[in-house]
Amino acid sequence: MRNTKIQDSCTTILVGKKASYDGSTMVARTEDSQNGDFTPKKMVVVKADKQPRHYQSVLSSFNMDLPDNPMTYTSVPDALGKDGIWAEAGVNAVNVAMSATETITTNARVLGADPLVESGIGEEDMLTLVLPYIHSAKEGVLRLGKLLEAYGTYESNGIAFSDVNDIWWLETVGGHHWIARRVPDDAYVTNPNQLGIDHFEFNNTDDYLCSADLRDFIQRYHLDLTYSNEHFNPRYAFGSQKDRDKHYNTPRAWAMQKFLNPEIEQDPHSFAIPWCQKPYRKVTVEDVKYVLSNHYQDTIYNPYGPEGSAITQKAFRPIGINRTSQTALLQIRPNMPKEIAAIQWMSYGAMPFNTMVPFFTQVTHIPNYFANTTENVSTDNFYWINRLIAVISDSHFSHHQTAIETYSDQTMAKGHAMIHSVEDAFSKGEKVDLTVKNQEMSDYIQEETQKLLNLIVFDASNLMTNRFSLSD
Repeated sequence: MRNTKIQDSCTTILVGKKASYDGSTMVARTEDSQNGDFTPKKMVVVKADKQPRHYQSVLSSFNMDLPDNPMTYTSVPDALGKDGIWAEAGVNAVNVAMSATETITTNARVLGADPLVESGIGEEDMLTLVLPYIHSAKEGVLRLGKLLEAYGTYESNGIAFSDVNDIWWLETVGGHHWIARRVPDDAYVTNPNQLGIDHFEFNNTDDYLCSADLRDFIQRYHLDLTYSNEHFNPRYAFGSQKDRDKHYNTPRAWAMQKFLNPEIEQDPHSFAIPWCQKPYRKVTVEDVKYVLSNHYQDTIYNPYGPEGSAITQKAFRPIGINRTSQTALLQIRPNMPKEIAAIQWMSYGAMPFNTMVPFFTQVTHIPNYFANTTENVSTDNFYWINRLIAVISDSHFSHHQTAIETYSDQTMAKGHAMIHSVEDAFSKGEKVDLTVKNQEMSDYIQEETQKLLNLIVFDASNLMTNRFSLSD
């Protein structure tokens, strides 16, 4: 269980439409529990008539009446619900997506000027309060911005919104302020648990938005640390530059950009790693899976070795960490019928040991294998079986790696094939039941994941410490 008002700690990547392989916008984030905690997750469809008309937070005293015109949307809430909803990621009926939230850092100057609000909103609440009511990514920024200004927040967060054309990234500033930037179409963004935006133009509202009084707030409290001839840098003003960041945050941005821009030399300890970059080639779903599984492969920082020492292998926090609860990649594709434009790729558990599974979002319900996560460990749902595979594989990672990678490649290939078959059917004017297609995908994944678990258990049994080479 989470401690009161302690967020999940995550890693985000955003890919603009001209930087992606198929012209889609892609938003992806790992939801990672706090150290020592593990949070079972499920995927559901929240129908419009099931959306609450009055909302009450669990972790704070915040409550409000909600509009009477919500849309249906997908969601990845806590399976047990003890700490509230924590909906995290989803796509609504008009193919607008939201990922909430990425815990970010701030500094004492900001908090002294605009303290956090004990009774405000937080990660627990944001997606439920915003996603069912927005018709574009920019509209999502504006709705959440108004809520922050009116009610405040008790924590610092980054939130992504996307539609078929745009991705917007909003970062909270203190208790009531906020800043947002549109992701350049030809770029990707890497955002660990730090305030990330490093460039802002107050006079360009096509690409930059902020709370109404932010400029006055900055001037009044002397928050601008750039020189007068430079563009404003929010990371300097609102972010942090602590020793902890150099081990927990900046290395993750470095690792992702090292893969997507191998030609650029950067320092994993640097506070100047750019918020966004143009990749050396277009970015695929598999690339997103790879970077969110990253554990510093082929460096001295890889906890699984063989390079490095016992000290270097534990120096940096991996992206593909043991306590990932779920990872959602929200892909909004151009030139597609609205029914199949949005794909929500889902993973549960630690990313180095799993796969990503595509689901169409304009459906009535999610397959039980992904929606029936229980409190007790079970092989009957995708969350716990992924946890089991990771736990068993971890101590002999190099031995099991090939089997896991083969499973991931084959299952993701099947996912692409399923998507293509549905596209072909739509192009021919055939009627397709997307809920049935999702179920077929889930059935296949359940079968293949069980096969992988069988193999991992067998191989791990032969690697046990008490094995002996002779037998009767």
